[in-house]
Amino acid sequence: MLFNSWEFLVFFAGIFGLYCTLAVRAQNVLLLLASYVFYGWWDWRFLFLMLLSTVVDYTVGRMMDGADDAKRKRLVWLSVGTNLTILGFFKYFNFFIDSTASALAAVGFEANLPTLSIILPVGISFYTFQTMAYTIDVYRKKMEPVRDPLLFAVYVSYFPQLVAGPIERAQNLMPQFAQKRTITSEKLASGALLVLIGLARKVLIADVVASEVDAAFANPDSMSSMMLVRATILFALQIYGDFAGYSDMARGISRMMGIELMRNFEHPYFSTNITIFWRRWHISLSSWLRDYLYIPLGGNRGPEWFVYRNLLLTMLLGGLWHGAAWTFVVWGALHGGALALHKYSLKGKRPPMKPPLDSPASIAKAAGGWAFTMALVLLAWIFFRAPDFATAFGVISGIFELRGGLSLGAWALPIGMSAIVLFIDIPQYITKDHTVMLRWHWVLRGLSYAGLILLMVLMRSNQDVPIIYFQL
Repeated sequence: MLFNSWEFLVFFAGIFGLYCTLAVRAQNVLLLLASYVFYGWWDWRFLFLMLLSTVVDYTVGRMMDGADDAKRKRLVWLSVGTNLTILGFFKYFNFFIDSTASALAAVGFEANLPTLSIILPVGISFYTFQTMAYTIDVYRKKMEPVRDPLLFAVYVSYFPQLVAGPIERAQNLMPQFAQKRTITSEKLASGALLVLIGLARKVLIADVVASEVDAAFANPDSMSSMMLVRATILFALQIYGDFAGYSDMARGISRMMGIELMRNFEHPYFSTNITIFWRRWHISLSSWLRDYLYIPLGGNRGPEWFVYRNLLLTMLLGGLWHGAAWTFVVWGALHGGALALHKYSLKGKRPPMKPPLDSPASIAKAAGGWAFTMALVLLAWIFFRAPDFATAFGVISGIFELRGGLSLGAWALPIGMSAIVLFIDIPQYITKDHTVMLRWHWVLRGLSYAGLILLMVLMRSNQDVPIIYFQL
């Protein structure tokens, strides 16, 4: 059930009308039932996997309460092992079987290893990471274990962020589920605005360019160099519109119900270096990788080369988290290598989120940093989008072969889509407020809303385009 579907509109309208009339515990019961209906709409059989994670991690959390250190360690490994086994089987079983067979074939052994027809459950990468974070935080004594099973079940399955994040921490959501939610006109207005912005990113940007991107990556050899550059830029716009749009809609839907989700994107394409990019792109994942992988590996401690190793390993595994293919590992390696090189260049300093622009030299430096960062990000997106290495290298070689052919009119689409992104992002970036449109004069605000809605009606794709992260 997509947020931008009529089915979801009917589903949410019915849920919201009833939700507003109930007390806190009854609201949580409704949220749990609604979340299981929402997830089961895709395939009810996989509800049992989510239920298994819920039962195991709730039980582990309760059993760690008052246990000695040795038992707590065994319990947290039970949680991590269970979740990684579920994730590993459904997402990576065939990947590792195929990789092993290819490696054996490379050294002269033909191995007929078994493969299975496995359906990838939607959202499994998100809710397994979310539940693991809870048990690890309880183990680290950063929070008390949750005693109410209903509260924990809602935390795991909460439908606005269930299938594509953000990957929430229990410390943020649990207190909100436990307390009375006040639904105000301000929350309704700002939530509805976030939904509108998210719909615009998804329907007006991501869905419109999807067919162009698909065509280019399906047959890069037939494309001119500039058409391949165009397709790469369009994919950068597609994945940002798709994923940031989903996150905006998730936040807006949740806010209307009185529950605040974290910001998952903070205008990453304005970044002037790769470190800032990863502070702004998929923030819930990058902070998860930092807290539960990078720091346990050693983080910034130890010899300097340890730090670079930790960065590279974290991003390699982060790439693999995105998808069961070596192209995602290369995507992670490119970002990990770039992060390590940038950290080396800083000599221990922390780059500001917004570099100063108080002189021609600082402006030129920021512009150069932005251009270099975007070139690296676009190169890495090629591996992220390509179904295999042959396609990825076909796109890259096609760009550098300088094959001719591209009319000026072909740039209308990327320019138009970029203009919409800038119209939304620049005011938010300047004010650090994602609902800044609410403060605009009512005439400008009305024209902006009407314009976005009209463009969505006129340009909406005839086909439902699935969220990219649903397929990873």
